[in-house]
Amino acid sequence: MPVQTLSDTTIRDEAVNQYDVIIIGAGAAGRMCAATAARRGRTVLLLDNSRKVGKKILMSGGGRCNFTNRHVEAGNYISQNPHFCKSALKRYTQWDFIALVERYRIAYHERDHGQLFCNESARQILDMLLAECDQPGVTLRTGCEVLEISHAAEYRLNTSQGDFGSASLVVATGGLSIPSMGSSGFGYAIARQFGLNVLPQQAGLVPFTFSDRMKEVTTRLAGISLPVSMCTSGHAFSEQLLFTHRGLSGPVVLQLSNYWHAGEPVTINLLPEMAADEWLLNLKKTHPRGLLKNLLAKQLPKKLISELIMLYWTEWSQRPVSEIPDQVLCQIAGQLNGWTLKPAGTEGYRTAEVTLGGVDTDELSSKTMESRRRPGLFFIGEVMDVTGHLGGFNFQWAWSSGYTAGQFV
Repeated sequence: MPVQTLSDTTIRDEAVNQYDVIIIGAGAAGRMCAATAARRGRTVLLLDNSRKVGKKILMSGGGRCNFTNRHVEAGNYISQNPHFCKSALKRYTQWDFIALVERYRIAYHERDHGQLFCNESARQILDMLLAECDQPGVTLRTGCEVLEISHAAEYRLNTSQGDFGSASLVVATGGLSIPSMGSSGFGYAIARQFGLNVLPQQAGLVPFTFSDRMKEVTTRLAGISLPVSMCTSGHAFSEQLLFTHRGLSGPVVLQLSNYWHAGEPVTINLLPEMAADEWLLNLKKTHPRGLLKNLLAKQLPKKLISELIMLYWTEWSQRPVSEIPDQVLCQIAGQLNGWTLKPAGTEGYRTAEVTLGGVDTDELSSKTMESRRRPGLFFIGEVMDVTGHLGGFNFQWAWSSGYTAGQFV
């Protein structure tokens, strides 16, 4: 029979319903796991506390869903155990998911750094996952709150829609990011209940905020974007920077936020393709009567130049570059190639795309996603301490970890 969808308005009086597998969380990883397990002949109950599932898929990639990346490797992931993700990524690769997308004739395109997006809508990826679960053995219950979980001979779940039992329980609840879409720490609570270690969490792929005078500067520059290189603590990325009313965002900031620690400065190279000192000293020879702000406007947005001049170079703003000492020009160049700022913090889970930390991968088998100390208990997706870079890597981890667990439940 096809997938059954039962909401809390269609609760039936029934005893404990038995399934081979129960999956908590009907997002990307949960659906991939359900479809994979069902193809092996397993009966699967897929539970979600939301009545509308797949909201994160629909909003991703600006509504186009950055569903994977052509260049997936372990180095694209952050984990206390950097080797943990290798087995699952090899078992179900980006090419496997691309083949699935092509089988459903979903048109897609490639952007910078191998990122793949739907040509039309993220809804196509969600519909594809729904179709993959539209097979015998899969039952989906939405609006279903899990009230209690116990384990003796099997896993027993008491829910708002009745009691269910299974030999295998898969936790695919996601992390703490974007709580307005229903995310919570429920998966971590399940892990702790069964004695698994859970590593501290923090918001990842998230914009920086400021509380000093830079807050006023970024507010005035809101909407301006430019390519930069940005670094902290030995990690650097080259992407677009976006000024916002709250601080700094854009791909380069989101990438770097995964490695940033509170109180650390960040350094921005506003001219990543050139040595600013050589450029300015050369301009002093070729355009001696030019004003600094006009010469800088050849490479940077005028509003940004105005802010930098007010912050650092006011006394030189109205003088031709020929009158600016070489030493001063080199100091200006140093700021252009290394503008150091100290964020007050981040926007937190409210806008974070992922959650860093989570269920300790040392507790899990990298080949099956199963708990080493609790047979039949599996964790997949964002709830684990595996976090991808921006660019489709977190979706690929959902597909790979979900598929892997689906092979063993």
